[in-house]
Amino acid sequence: MTKKTVKFEYEKETKNSVRYQEVPESGQAPIMGTIYVQKWFAGDTKRFEITIEKQD
Repeated sequence: MTKKTVKFEYEKETKNSVRYQEVPESGQAPIMGTIYVQKWFAGDTKRFEITIEKQD
């Protein structure tokens, strides 16, 4: 199993969600790109980290 933590920064708000853009590590391509998080959960958060696990 491989775990990776992906960092996201605030991009903009939409009607019911907040859009976050991935901040890739230097020299790396984005893994997930853009995510949308519902406003009720995101609140005023400007940064998110998501840990994903790849099961081999």
